[in-house]
Amino acid sequence: MPVLVMKFGGTSVATLDRIKRAAKRVGLEVAKGYDVIVIVSAMSGKTNELVGWVNETSPLYDAREYDAVVSSGENVTAGLMALTLQEMGVPARSWQGWQVPVKTTDAHANARIEEIPPENITAKFGEGMKVAVVAGFQGISPEGRITTLGRGGSDTTAVAFAAAFEAERCDIYTDVDGVYTTDPRISSKARKLHKISFEEMLELASLGAKVLQTRSVELAMRYKVKLRVLSSFEEPSDEAGTLVCDEEESMENRPVSGIAYSRDEAKMTLISVADRPGIAAAIFGPLSDAGVNVDMIIQNISEEGRTDMTFSCPTDQVLRAQKALNEAKANGDINFHDLVADTDVCKVSAVGIGMRSQSGVAAKMFKTLSDEGINIKVIATSEIKISVLIDRKYLELAVQSLHDAFELEKAT
Repeated sequence: MPVLVMKFGGTSVATLDRIKRAAKRVGLEVAKGYDVIVIVSAMSGKTNELVGWVNETSPLYDAREYDAVVSSGENVTAGLMALTLQEMGVPARSWQGWQVPVKTTDAHANARIEEIPPENITAKFGEGMKVAVVAGFQGISPEGRITTLGRGGSDTTAVAFAAAFEAERCDIYTDVDGVYTTDPRISSKARKLHKISFEEMLELASLGAKVLQTRSVELAMRYKVKLRVLSSFEEPSDEAGTLVCDEEESMENRPVSGIAYSRDEAKMTLISVADRPGIAAAIFGPLSDAGVNVDMIIQNISEEGRTDMTFSCPTDQVLRAQKALNEAKANGDINFHDLVADTDVCKVSAVGIGMRSQSGVAAKMFKTLSDEGINIKVIATSEIKISVLIDRKYLELAVQSLHDAFELEKAT
């Protein structure tokens, strides 16, 4: 039988009624002739509650025990979903990560999937099981301990199963009905896309879009897993949601597919750095060691042996960055006059595979922002993305004006 993977997020299984609703969707796919692997998240709010209990019990917790506690939310959902399907007459059973087994690294709370042997579940399908309900977000380390994959890890679990079982498709059910040209809460003109390429989705996910976890899109692109994002609250339809697929299968004629944003950005500038070979490594090495996620980087032209270096990072990593750079200065590794942090900025990005073949996207983006009186502080580009750092107070204006300039209300 062909295999279909269906993943239900926390809001889709938040109550027993919603679990029943999700189970009915699974039953429809079984009726079409699929063997179905269902990946479930914990019921909405449950993971936060479990994390809170861990922090209250042990602020400096053992990460292995953290995983043991936090992974239990998915176990509950998997059991309830299997019971619901059984009540409907669908042969189903629940699977925890270690039973599959989902083999991961031993990086507790942020493990990566290394292998999913299909033999155990395939054997049960052969014996008449129609649905394997798998607890998402979890696996087992080489030492035999429970691991978790980090927030949003159930998306990654679903894509990994789709790759391991060569599934026909991986459906991600969530509380939104697809991928939009921008955040509908900011622009009422936002439109749902019927298709989007893996590369565009990866850029949008990494730039702030919350629809899919970045790692899940990376996996899907690597293993050519067709992803469909759709709402568990809408009536089932073959045309529902957004299909994330290869570039050849997506629309290639639009220069920009979406406008993404990240509100919590900071701009940090090292003023008057002693310029010499290896200075960039001396600056960004300590930042990397400190776990600072550096994004945009600009270096000014050197004058009299000194230069300015600007970079962006998440606002919650500013103190960590300051500590790392000041320690490097105290150790004599780098020499700079001052370190200035601006935490009142945001990042706005235009994404589209059409940029490869169509010119003028950057010019239109910069002119649109200029016409609105928005000053650009930093620019970063890739083959299919243009990102700018601007004052945070202009975020909504920038998103709306760029959405209008690229006529994304006409996107399909």
